[in-house]
Amino acid sequence: MQRHTITPRNNWQTSVEKLGFGFHTADVPYWNENAYYEFSLSEVNKIETATAELWGMCLEAVQYVIDHKLYAKFAIPDQAIAIIEKSWNDDVPAIYGRFDFGFDGTDLKLFEFNADTPTSLFEAGIVQWFWLQDFASHKDQFNSVHERLIDYWKYLKPYLHEGTLHFTCVKQSLEDLTTAEYMRDCAIQAGIPTKLVFIDDIGWNQEECEFVDLEDQEIKNIFKLYPWEWMVNEPFFDQLLLNPEVYWIEPAWKMILSNKAILPVLWKLYPNCPYILECYFEEENRLTDYVKKPIYSREGANISIFKNGQVVEETRGIYGKEGFICQQTFNIPRFESKTPIIGSWVIGQQPSGMGIREDDSLITGNTSCFIPHLINN
Repeated sequence: MQRHTITPRNNWQTSVEKLGFGFHTADVPYWNENAYYEFSLSEVNKIETATAELWGMCLEAVQYVIDHKLYAKFAIPDQAIAIIEKSWNDDVPAIYGRFDFGFDGTDLKLFEFNADTPTSLFEAGIVQWFWLQDFASHKDQFNSVHERLIDYWKYLKPYLHEGTLHFTCVKQSLEDLTTAEYMRDCAIQAGIPTKLVFIDDIGWNQEECEFVDLEDQEIKNIFKLYPWEWMVNEPFFDQLLLNPEVYWIEPAWKMILSNKAILPVLWKLYPNCPYILECYFEEENRLTDYVKKPIYSREGANISIFKNGQVVEETRGIYGKEGFICQQTFNIPRFESKTPIIGSWVIGQQPSGMGIREDDSLITGNTSCFIPHLINN
């Protein structure tokens, strides 16, 4: 794994905007093509293998959590348990997830699994692929995101209720809307009729006991870019329980995998796995060098890094009331003062590509840049 500094394409902003990538820059560029990361084929094979093996372990871990009723450890409210277990026992499939890895050139370690509402999908699947065509089209990239998404929507099509597949997200986030619309475009290419409805605009037909969109069309299947841990605290969650036949994507059992409490469970089940870092719930922690993470958090908020029991770096935020886990630290080589994190995608049960985000800090946050990559065969 190497980092190379390069000159960006002329008018790259125009190029990425033509793809529909409108959030490429905030205060500073989020999309950064002043550099790229180069991987060898063996390194990519290692990432692909780890992704496939961890996905299998995660499914085993969900079964373990359900069998041992560990919901309190995950701060999952009692009213959500039935819908989680129903979705699991009905084998409601999931579409996607993103494993975040640290890589030191030899060892690859799982930091967390973004299993419910992962973002950077559009950047990984589309934007960096078109960058590669302009920069080095003779090279390859670990990227079959787009093809896998279309293929998996085709696979899911017979399992959906007849009719429209709705897509929803919040109104205020262009990033979320872009991701939801990208996922929707893949479903359209798979031959599925679709419709966008913002989550604030979803209504409830009391008489028919069903969710409806702005045209009063019943919502039977819905892809949501809105986390389950928020949904369980929404007023509409009681109505959701009244209509358990709605096909929610991702399914409710992802509430277990998207929770960082899955990390100490994975360590307990697979202590000899080379990809899993030693990890404990805070009250059981025996580490002195560790990263303390809220079991619910986003964009690197409320993270603290401890060395010899002392805080050496931390971020602020609104999370933490549900509890913390403590994960062994893993040193990542810095490249020109940047710390890269590998986001490896699993789509339809299969490893499907990756994206790199880097930061000056040791903690990846919402201002961390997305950097494209290529494979040097």
